[in-house]
Amino acid sequence: MIVIFRARQLERCYQEYRKAVKAYGEDAAKRYVLRINTIKQARDIEELMKLPVLRCHPLKGNRAGQYAVNITGFYRLIFSLEGEMLEIARIEEVSKHYGD
Repeated sequence: MIVIFRARQLERCYQEYRKAVKAYGEDAAKRYVLRINTIKQARDIEELMKLPVLRCHPLKGNRAGQYAVNITGFYRLIFSLEGEMLEIARIEEVSKHYGD
């Protein structure tokens, strides 16, 4: 898949590890980069959903049409699919799954 970012900050955190550590902490920063690399390598959403460690699933309600993958127990990566064949993953945000 092709990966694009909704916000410049999300892209910077992917490109510059120090920024990700500052934003999310050491463990989540490593997994953030890893998750995006995994999304890039996937052929389609079904492939991502088959990887148990990601816990990839579609979201509901006001987030219908978006998907989430696990980063840590606390953080999740939210993305949507675009393009004629849904070949573009747009990184929407990193959210605290249980609020705070």
